[in-house]
Amino acid sequence: MLDAPEFSPPALSGQEMHDQLTAFSEKTTPYVFSLKGKLLDQGRTDSVLAATDDLTIRLKIYASGGENELHAHTSEDHSFMILQGSAKFFGPDDEEIELGQYEGIMLPRGNLYKFFATSEEPLVMIRVGNPNIHKQPKPTRIGRDGNELRGDSKENKSVPVIFKDGAIFGAKV
Repeated sequence: MLDAPEFSPPALSGQEMHDQLTAFSEKTTPYVFSLKGKLLDQGRTDSVLAATDDLTIRLKIYASGGENELHAHTSEDHSFMILQGSAKFFGPDDEEIELGQYEGIMLPRGNLYKFFATSEEPLVMIRVGNPNIHKQPKPTRIGRDGNELRGDSKENKSVPVIFKDGAIFGAKV
């Protein structure tokens, strides 16, 4: 029988993300996962919920106003689906679209984009990508200039994470 879903702690560094993706992708039997996550007053978190060699599912949480810099994933198709809040997505020529709860965007590999959380409440999204980072050539993430742009860097507008006291997305009220 499958175990009950467990809370996946966020990866707060690139190394933690790598370690979580590795651990999950080594599983060879079915497993369940939870969509719960700690909400934020500042910053952003990224929690691996499930992964195989060919697919990753992550929970991303951004504080209101949280953002990232224009970038592309060179070898990964991925999609964001908004569960709470709203976000404005931008392309390389400043084209933009605002998406809200239960809306999503598909980003084929190589497309430049950025987004920021526009809602007063924290932004909560599911991110699904293919393939797993382990199958992607380096660098996996680049800026407009073609150079590597790490997700946890100041250049990518990373700021220290501050959790909201006792606030958890997906907790039964």
